[in-house]
Amino acid sequence: MSNTDFDVIICGAGPVGLSVAALLHKRGMAAARIALIDAKTVAQAAQDPRSIALSSGSRQTLEDIGAWPAMSAAASAIHHIHVSRRGHFGRTLIQREDYDLPALGYVCRYGSLATALSAVIDATPIVTIRPAQVDVIEQSEQAAMVRLADGRMLSAGIIVQAEGGVFSEQTAKSVQRDYDQVAIVAHVKASAAIAHRAFERFTSEGPLALLPYDDGYSLVWCVRPATAQQLLALDDTGFLQALQTAFGTRLGRFTTLTPRNSYPLGLNAEPASSPRIVAIGNAAQTLHPVAGQGLNLGLRDATVLASLLTQASHSDTLATFARARRADRSATIRLTDVMARVFASAPDGAPSQALLGLSLGLVDVLTPARRVLAEQMMFGRR
Repeated sequence: MSNTDFDVIICGAGPVGLSVAALLHKRGMAAARIALIDAKTVAQAAQDPRSIALSSGSRQTLEDIGAWPAMSAAASAIHHIHVSRRGHFGRTLIQREDYDLPALGYVCRYGSLATALSAVIDATPIVTIRPAQVDVIEQSEQAAMVRLADGRMLSAGIIVQAEGGVFSEQTAKSVQRDYDQVAIVAHVKASAAIAHRAFERFTSEGPLALLPYDDGYSLVWCVRPATAQQLLALDDTGFLQALQTAFGTRLGRFTTLTPRNSYPLGLNAEPASSPRIVAIGNAAQTLHPVAGQGLNLGLRDATVLASLLTQASHSDTLATFARARRADRSATIRLTDVMARVFASAPDGAPSQALLGLSLGLVDVLTPARRVLAEQMMFGRR
């Protein structure tokens, strides 16, 4: 594509966009033919306090890129994942020992991951344009064009949309489902913390995740909007008491709490496709946070796309990419969507909730079923 400014323009320098750029360069694409555009500076991205879960498969991708050495000191390892239903029969325990892995996954700050990946990009001649706002993306038979807010026009053979985020009004036009749920996120400490153990606990309104991080837990608590308003209105003592009631006493007493934030939840799983424009990560699919699969699915998108584009960077490549990613995307979306819908739409005690609880018990008893669930969460459908 020598008649264009670049072979590939990546819009969005979050972890997924940064990973695509780094993987393209590692696999042989000339750095001068890769452009990375983002509205935020590196310093702004580094301040993002959100906690994210990285699967074992995502660690392999970051090691391939060269970002893992910087991440290893900033991430907390998950050795066991305890999945249960509060106050009811049914649970499963996924353990690293069963898969001969150093960890099932890791928890880190979004800002730390973005910083590590940005350092990898900064060590290459990849063209970075930030802060810069993308105004319009257009395409023709010959090329795709990006117009920036300052009037600059850039052309490429392929444009990758990797600018994602939480479910919001901006994604509403392509949303398949609104879960009528809100995620409350914070960092909490407990008096009897269990080292390296993550919890995914299903309550009557949705999943409650506690991910080991630093000297406490990253909390993601999914509830219906009215409940979210009530919980956010409580003082710290009242909120911790409500959390104790919802989770139980497996970790002793919850003792401290950071400021809380909340996000509406939904499913955006209908990415637009065209011969020269491809969406990956949250730009392609914004998932419910149950099982923490969103970023990991996006990094698998990045790995496959980079491999294909360095073999053949033309419009047919994107059709091949869509076919290659269909099974993994579909399986991951079904896994998160079914779990989310059971608790977002069914009243407490509904048969569908009881069936999910029974399923958790069966997964724990049946080793092959537990392995299938664990491998989907760690590595995706391969």
